[in-house]
Amino acid sequence: MSKYRNIQGIVLLDKPLHLSSNDALQVVKRLFNAKKAGHTGSLDPLASGLLVICFGEATKVTSFLLDATKRYVVRAKLGQKTETADAEGAVISERPVEAYTEAKIAEVVKSFTGELQQIPPMYSALKHKGERLYRLARQGIEVERPPRYLTIYKLTVLDRTEDTIQLDVTCSKGTYIRTLVEDIGEALGCGAHTIELHRVGVGPFQDESQFHTLDDLRGMRERDESLDSLLLPMELALADLPKVDLSSDMAFYMKQGQPVQIANAPTAGLVRMFGVDEFIGVGKILSDGRVAPKRLLRT
Repeated sequence: MSKYRNIQGIVLLDKPLHLSSNDALQVVKRLFNAKKAGHTGSLDPLASGLLVICFGEATKVTSFLLDATKRYVVRAKLGQKTETADAEGAVISERPVEAYTEAKIAEVVKSFTGELQQIPPMYSALKHKGERLYRLARQGIEVERPPRYLTIYKLTVLDRTEDTIQLDVTCSKGTYIRTLVEDIGEALGCGAHTIELHRVGVGPFQDESQFHTLDDLRGMRERDESLDSLLLPMELALADLPKVDLSSDMAFYMKQGQPVQIANAPTAGLVRMFGVDEFIGVGKILSDGRVAPKRLLRT
């Protein structure tokens, strides 16, 4: 008999430094004795912070969180540019850091808000002709990378010293914070690289008091406390989508894969669908106004 359990829900992990996202996922999966688990977007080993862990049917909503807005707190070292754009890489150039005025820094930071184009770094997991870019980079090979379109919704300065700057960044999916820091350094004229990176928000999950460290989880396990008490309902991952309520008959047909007409539903886009006593999944508004199943969940 398998020792692994079919559990449903979400845990918000505060991932530590020097641990890959997949390794962190496997630790949490073992602590919960979960049969099925996944995360919603990797953090580099040199980055810490929120890693959303989904169990069971909640893994079906991971794709929606991959597309969600992210929020980070990052500290940059000014005056040095590195191979990897972070503290792991060798320093490849050094320039003096001027005594920038607050007005100058505010001007530069403001120029990086809104819709931007960003060229992904060579030290990334993107592929070129089937090969990971970081593997090519380690061989000293650099290839042309097409720019990516992204949005920086909010960018504020939290702290500043003579040669560091700390920023609060809210951004769209696909944003490379290391590249953003490097570009800001170039705009200042001194160069920069990331020395600390902490993710503090993913989509609707923005409350750090709900994040749990691996030590928290291990401690609860050692004290025989129920880790399941930490599980959040999977529908919270979709809190940004409009909600529609289905009658028992509507829910029946929806579960058979048939579109239904729902009064007062939005006219376009995706919706969260709820039956009488259950969360059913994600629906899509059709051109004729009916709601069709997009991702149904077994509850």
